[in-house]
Amino acid sequence: MPELIADIAVFAPLRQFFSYRVSAELAPVIRPGQGVRVPFGRRRVAGLVVALRRGSGEKLKDVAELQAEEPLFDQPLLELCCWAADYYRYPVGLVLRAALPAALGSEDSRVGILKDFLYRPGAVSERPRGAKQQELLEFVRTAGEATLSRLRLEFAAPHAVLERLVSQEYLTRTEIERLRDPFLSDPIKADSPLVLTTEQQIAFDRLQQAVEAQSFSPFLLQGVTGSGKTEVYLQTIAEVLKQHKQGLVLVPEIALTPQLVGRFRARFEAAGYRIAVLHSGLSDGERFDSWRQIARDDIDIVIGARSAIFAPLQRLGLIIVDEEHESSYKQGEGFRYNARDLALLRGQKVACPVLLGSATPSLGSAFRCASGQMEKLELSRRAHAGELPQVELVNLAGQAPEQLLSERLQLEITAALEAKKQVMLLLNRRGFSPFLLCADCGQTFRCPNCEITLTYHQKVRQLRCHYCDYAVEPPEQCPRCEGHQLEPEGFGTERLEEEIAQLFPAARIARMDRDTTGRKGAHQKLVRQMMAAEIDILVGTQMIAKGHDFPGVSLVGVLASDAVLNLPDFRAAERAFSLLTQVAGRAGRTGGGRVLIQTYSPDHYALQCAATQDYASFYAQEILFRQELGYPPAGHLANLVFSGIGEGRVLKVAEDFAAHLLATGSSVEILGPSPCPLFRLRGKNRVQILLKSAKRQALKYLLDYADQWKVPAGVSLMVDVDPLDMF
Repeated sequence: MPELIADIAVFAPLRQFFSYRVSAELAPVIRPGQGVRVPFGRRRVAGLVVALRRGSGEKLKDVAELQAEEPLFDQPLLELCCWAADYYRYPVGLVLRAALPAALGSEDSRVGILKDFLYRPGAVSERPRGAKQQELLEFVRTAGEATLSRLRLEFAAPHAVLERLVSQEYLTRTEIERLRDPFLSDPIKADSPLVLTTEQQIAFDRLQQAVEAQSFSPFLLQGVTGSGKTEVYLQTIAEVLKQHKQGLVLVPEIALTPQLVGRFRARFEAAGYRIAVLHSGLSDGERFDSWRQIARDDIDIVIGARSAIFAPLQRLGLIIVDEEHESSYKQGEGFRYNARDLALLRGQKVACPVLLGSATPSLGSAFRCASGQMEKLELSRRAHAGELPQVELVNLAGQAPEQLLSERLQLEITAALEAKKQVMLLLNRRGFSPFLLCADCGQTFRCPNCEITLTYHQKVRQLRCHYCDYAVEPPEQCPRCEGHQLEPEGFGTERLEEEIAQLFPAARIARMDRDTTGRKGAHQKLVRQMMAAEIDILVGTQMIAKGHDFPGVSLVGVLASDAVLNLPDFRAAERAFSLLTQVAGRAGRTGGGRVLIQTYSPDHYALQCAATQDYASFYAQEILFRQELGYPPAGHLANLVFSGIGEGRVLKVAEDFAAHLLATGSSVEILGPSPCPLFRLRGKNRVQILLKSAKRQALKYLLDYADQWKVPAGVSLMVDVDPLDMF
């Protein structure tokens, strides 16, 4: 009789599944999606059951044990992960482990379930003798029940008193599970749905139809900044909840979650719905608890960053991808998936609508709409805040390079402060200055691991590499000429903050970048201070451009816009247009507002279109360029990066691999090998081959063929399908 065989994805860097026999004892309870431990060589390893089948298990080892009674993945989510592993060319076991919280995906995690004690009134009705005992007992009787953690907050060290009350049967005690609170019990004031504008109502009606149909429908909600996309999200999810379905809302970064989560909690928690958050800003314990609540079907709405696409929601009724144009949805290392694209695939697998939202949609999403693959909904006007801000391009030609703020921008800042309004200044470069320079001999200081100069951070007096985190104190004198004229060159947000403080000494200034928001709760604190008008000027990197709604901001200034525009990347114009349009949208949310963009290239079409908030004109010009050169979305790319010790060795391996691919006669264009723009990174030399194809299937066939080629020891190969960053 055929035996039950389990195909297992082990949590190891291996692309294939491994087959194991299922014992008669485990056969009745084992299911796809369950975590297991299996013998693997001389040890036991963790893995996941991908499929069950009947066959001959004569030469197979047995599954050692089940790690949990319930599956960690349902069938659609399991299929999504397996598809992603194949498409993005990454070991399936590591994909499944990445989809789990650390406490479940790692064998050595110390995160566990927290326990608490719940106290309830006991059988004895009279009052105890001690005043402290009476006070405690009265509190529990009035409340009906109280946890130990709550009693510790209400009373000073009640443990001994509680023990006496329990021993005398005034109270009963039960051990319960205690969930970590990612909201830190932050109070939220309930709100009600707003009256929709005509455009919002049209978009909502169409989305409501799709939700009621309970079938896959992809939508792009393109709305100018301040047009009320979030209100459309909220009212559409309300319809989903009425059908006893769940909503999943993706945001590109933690920076977007506080205000968005606040709005969702205000709308839905008062009505009894449960919200969970999933992002890297949570502790492992908080993430573990959120994930378990979702898996137990105790959550109605999940809000999170890209990894939340793998949340184990079993009744999905709608997926929303907010700010869908953001490159943050693409994982930059390891499993290089794009959460926006997986959202569309998950919607297909569970038959639910998927809504992508943005004021500046990615060219890929706009291209899908133009080709009929996605339905477009538009919000062309601000909802309740008047007209879009006036945008002015300030030509820096003739201005001294060391003068960071133009006179025009300084005057506008002065006027805004006098009017008691807030100002935001964008400089997309953190640190004090990009490098230190010896004025005597021209020496700079470079990272020993990466082919870049070290950024100078004056506050902590360090030279840092923003790629490998190498850090060192700046020397007192030049190591080459022993000179003492070590000068910071260029500007970062830290230096801008210092200069603004000198120019406007009475202003309250804050900085929002990765250096100031690294501590837990730091970003939320800055947001609250801006909302309370406790900050006059907010300086920051692109973090300040993303989704914030600060009603007091009347002026936005953009510095060094050419740095984004002139990156050696075919997407540079798209990124510049998107960033400038998004940050401009932070101004005048309650009416009025000005935006000044300082540039040496005022005639560039990306800046001209950003100044007029004209997405259609930008798309029309940019898509012609992409089609002419065969770049996405008019074509498909895969980037193959070889890395290792020894420049010559890595280049030789890449050349041999390129010859191997060329011998196939494939229609795919093979560019390279050539050194990566960041040739040396984290101590490794890097060479890349770029594959470009008009058809996705041809690219897949070539990558399938490439899998058969064994990379020599000492050199590693990273395959990035649909790359967004080729540095």
